[in-house]
Amino acid sequence: MGRNTMAGLFKLAVGAGFGLAAMSGQSFGPTGTTALTVTVGVEARISVTNATTTLSDGSAFSNFTGVTNLLYKIRTAPSTGTGSITAQVTTDFSPAGGPSVASPPTAGDTLTYTCTVSAPGSACSGSQTASTTVATPVATFGADAHSAAAGNSASVDWTLTNDPVYKAGTYSATVTFTISAT
Repeated sequence: MGRNTMAGLFKLAVGAGFGLAAMSGQSFGPTGTTALTVTVGVEARISVTNATTTLSDGSAFSNFTGVTNLLYKIRTAPSTGTGSITAQVTTDFSPAGGPSVASPPTAGDTLTYTCTVSAPGSACSGSQTASTTVATPVATFGADAHSAAAGNSASVDWTLTNDPVYKAGTYSATVTFTISAT
């Protein structure tokens, strides 16, 4: 190649390099900055603080009672957000011969509960009858609800009919609590 051709290629390469730096928006200096963005979405989490809730009777043939304690964290949308905590008996009492939520041995035998929920939640209204087929309410939340960073407390106070037809023994059921937020 001739000398003029090499000089022309050099000018073209240097010019293209400066063009690339200018096009990419890079600038060099003693400091640099960036913009940080974060999208904070709705969230909800729950913790059952006692893995086993023992239902016991205070005296002969009084109903069995016990308390399940919960902690929840929630953030709902500012304008139209809602949230809820529900409970559902996902595994009925077993073994056979004792209480049953789905098929009680005597009409009127029930597992019921009342709720206590710290703000920003609102507790279920009155006594609720537990179910194996549908989730039943424990708490509701409105728009722009925010729990504390450590979580907020809730509890479910259970009452199980003490029917004399139950066979003596130990029976277990599983209750699943679900929290949601929009």
